[in-house]
Amino acid sequence: MVYDYAVIGGGIVGISAAWNLLRERPGGRIVVIEKERGLAQHQTGRNSGVIHAGVYYQPGSLKAKLCKEGAEETLRLCQRRAIPVERCGKLIVATNELELGRLAALEQRTRENAIAFERLDQAELRRREPRISGLRAMFVPSTAIVDYSKVTQALADEFVQGGGEIRTGECVNGVREEKEHVAIDTSRESHRARRAVACAGLFADRVARWCGVGDDFRIVPFRGEYYRLGTDKNNIVSHLIYPVPDPGLPFLGVHLTRMIGGYVTVGPNAVLSFKREGYGRLAFDARDAADTLLYAGFWRLAQQNLRSGAGEFMNSLLKRRYLAQCRKYCPELTVGDLQSHPPGVRAQAVMADGSIVHDFLIRRTRRTIHVCNAPSPAATSALPIGREVARQAAALDA
Repeated sequence: MVYDYAVIGGGIVGISAAWNLLRERPGGRIVVIEKERGLAQHQTGRNSGVIHAGVYYQPGSLKAKLCKEGAEETLRLCQRRAIPVERCGKLIVATNELELGRLAALEQRTRENAIAFERLDQAELRRREPRISGLRAMFVPSTAIVDYSKVTQALADEFVQGGGEIRTGECVNGVREEKEHVAIDTSRESHRARRAVACAGLFADRVARWCGVGDDFRIVPFRGEYYRLGTDKNNIVSHLIYPVPDPGLPFLGVHLTRMIGGYVTVGPNAVLSFKREGYGRLAFDARDAADTLLYAGFWRLAQQNLRSGAGEFMNSLLKRRYLAQCRKYCPELTVGDLQSHPPGVRAQAVMADGSIVHDFLIRRTRRTIHVCNAPSPAATSALPIGREVARQAAALDA
């Protein structure tokens, strides 16, 4: 059989792409191919579960546009499918003079992105969050939390009910764009499709290179380590508590996150990983490590961020250093409060000149579409990313 579309990757972005494609083409033959035995096993199922408001992103960028749209659409989907959501809001807390300046710049960006927020002075911050310390804070009421694995499964169920097919436990080993179709070789068999969509996450660069659109960037994996606070700290905060981020880095810093399960996590940090889907500190894969260490763009990036990279590495090794990142705004926490919690690995596209790709990056060939860079807030933005993929698919069909 020749499929109309084959989607590579069963994370939330891949399932959203398939769901949107089927909505645009009712009755179409569309398949999702996922190497794991279940969906949402990696970035989708190993994140903070935040429905971001869109505060941080460059006005006019895809991230700014799709995050805001995605937040609204995700909340509507959750309401329709009775998926638990908590609209707890976010506090971005400045703890020193440098962060006060950065917070002022972030407030301006938030205005440009047309997102409602409230400025809190020190007294109001303490009134709302008695166990949090800071000089000033920005309150973003529209931020919420959800379990993205459940969102993914809800979309997958609707996709299958509409006639779509999901093949799990099937690893894609090669993609060949031929005259009349795309050949997709997997660990089980070879499939043919008129068009292919790659939402391969941590392996997005490899799939893109198979199709000739991935030679100028590389996915560099960063492990994000989390801790979970004990049950006695379940009510330590009423909101999500974030530090003011460094505007030169793509990561938001170690934060306190209320989770749908009723507990609170601390994290994540961002430590270079030597295995793209390896979650232990000693996880290593020779090919993954070589892809990073033999890439000139990585060394240029490392040179530009030597101090912050070394700090993240030391914070990973030394629990007390990690704790210090939290104690800046939550001084009551102790080492004993930090309990183990599953880590994640984030895919970050880096160009050959060492620059980080800050925005979503989607490329296409005559028969394929590639979501090449989809870091946070990709989960929040998944529904409109999938719609954009469907739009670009229509352009291929025209």
